[in-house]
Amino acid sequence: MSTTTNLPVEAVFHASQLTDLDIYLFKQGSDFRLYEKLGSHGITVDGVKGTHFAVWAPNASAVSVIGDFNHWDAALNALHLRDDESGIWEGFIAEVTVGAIYKYRIVSRDGKIADKGDPFAFCSEMPPLTASRVWELDYAWNDADWMAQRGEKNRLNAPCSIYEVHLGSWRRVQEDGNRSLTYRELAEWLPRYIADLNFTHVEFMPLTEHPFYGSWGYQTVGYFAPTARYGTPQDFMFLVDTLHQHGIGVIMDWVPSHFPSDAHGLGYFDGTHLFEHADPRQGFQPEWHSSIFNYGRHEVRAFLTSSALFWLDKYHIDGLRLDAVASMLYLDYGRKEGEWISNRNGSRENLDAITFLRNLNEAIYRDYPDTQTFAEESTAWPMVSRPGNVGGLGFGLKWNMGWMHDTLGYFSEDPLNRKYHHAQIIFSIWYAFSENFVLPLSHDEVVYGKGSLIGKMPGDEWQQFANLRLLYGYMWGHPGKKLLFMGCEFGQKREWQHDEDLEWEVLQYPMHSGLRRWVEDLNRFYRSEAALYQQDFNRDGFQWMDCNYAEKSVVSFVRRGYNPDDTLLVVCNFTPVVRENYLVGVPSGGYWQEVLNSDTELYGGSGVGNFGGVEAGPVSAGEMFHSLMLRLPPLGVLFFKQGSGS
Repeated sequence: MSTTTNLPVEAVFHASQLTDLDIYLFKQGSDFRLYEKLGSHGITVDGVKGTHFAVWAPNASAVSVIGDFNHWDAALNALHLRDDESGIWEGFIAEVTVGAIYKYRIVSRDGKIADKGDPFAFCSEMPPLTASRVWELDYAWNDADWMAQRGEKNRLNAPCSIYEVHLGSWRRVQEDGNRSLTYRELAEWLPRYIADLNFTHVEFMPLTEHPFYGSWGYQTVGYFAPTARYGTPQDFMFLVDTLHQHGIGVIMDWVPSHFPSDAHGLGYFDGTHLFEHADPRQGFQPEWHSSIFNYGRHEVRAFLTSSALFWLDKYHIDGLRLDAVASMLYLDYGRKEGEWISNRNGSRENLDAITFLRNLNEAIYRDYPDTQTFAEESTAWPMVSRPGNVGGLGFGLKWNMGWMHDTLGYFSEDPLNRKYHHAQIIFSIWYAFSENFVLPLSHDEVVYGKGSLIGKMPGDEWQQFANLRLLYGYMWGHPGKKLLFMGCEFGQKREWQHDEDLEWEVLQYPMHSGLRRWVEDLNRFYRSEAALYQQDFNRDGFQWMDCNYAEKSVVSFVRRGYNPDDTLLVVCNFTPVVRENYLVGVPSGGYWQEVLNSDTELYGGSGVGNFGGVEAGPVSAGEMFHSLMLRLPPLGVLFFKQGSGS
């Protein structure tokens, strides 16, 4: 732990860890491993152990390190400004070791004083305390098998079913003051739970250190530190390690779009607008009351890119989901006329942000080609998930917000009225292959008065659960990767609350446990059937059998894998009426086995089905020369597999 005795001024001396090449790359904005040199790092100088500190504050008149080891006395440990115009202040303090608590005392040129956390700190104090901590990231990983094969697990033609989690509210310990679980406690429960549900990946809402718990992590101050709320950096590594050992990929939300204005954070860091734009029409986001990064500044781009690579490097993270990408792309995002500044071409695109995103994705896929990046981009910006060298932004995948809005809008309608909204449920296929899409039913859909997913479903309780099973079946059959927020897998009834745990007690009731079993079986089936994932982003993987029967509110389609034998038929009945002798076209004759039925009694359904399968007859239906005569369950989805034995 840290030394708490007073140290003389002489204990701080110049012991640079930065080479001329480091400085050159830093000033060019092309050093993406800044965390290896900036911040605090334990070293030994002339046989004396201590810590080297380095911080970028080009407009400061003085910088000191203050902490528990010098009783927060700024006169004791002043840093030296390098003479190479890098703006970096640095120095070595003897006997300061792992665990030491510190901040930078920064004096601006106009004499103002601010105590700032270290932008490159690997660890912070437990919030609401705000100091940084000296830390090392040594850890003995046990996920070599996962790391060797994760490239195959993360490929675009692999199954990807994501369970989205807010760590602070997945489970809580009621008998201990309703506290959240720690990273290590979560490692005992979460990996096994996700594995039992057959999800392929987990996505954590932001775990980068944030001062306000109620921001859910989306107001970040510590871009290199996992939040101390749940434990140490090594504790978080242990959680990731354990998930990997259970065969589960880890995606982390990461927020390069904005940051909060807390006094200890990045804002006005050296007495000037260093990380953010000075003009509020560019540097302030009115919707979130937060600051916007200056993507035109080389050092800021290097800072953010270093943060992204840091999580992939030190924490074995398998993917990054970038929040609020639309707010980065548009200069007028969330602003009224006259509240924004156009670019040099007189238009509203943020050219610096576009360049940053392209370069960021290029760096990630160059250095970690077995990972993925995900964009939460809510507009129709073209080619988000296309390479930068052909004009795209370079992301691997993009959240399909249009599908989400249309689908939830359709399902919220009374089934009797759905025939008037039929276009909502089929429109997504028109653009389904324009991007590499993820279909998200995320936390955003169950907060701020929107209610739970089960609460959005119309009808009595039986119909609500049947609707939700139908929604998930339609979603898992639809082209695109899948994402489901925690609690939705068992039909939590109340809206998500970040300071309460999930309604685990409802699993004692058959309808809730049946829904959970449906999600478990859907995921198992999805992972076993290449037709449902191999050609998610290719038109060859999808074909309508019938999408025009609005009056009956029934749709049917085929999904295909690379192998022509990998063919599945999906039939959805969006009304609470049993459809007898319903003719559905199929691409070929032979036996079609009913392999999944959301109306099975095991899931809480009524048991309407087709006795295991149907032989296709030589009767035309739509454009097909063969068809199945089916019994469609109410508010149900059926999956049939071609060629399975009769």
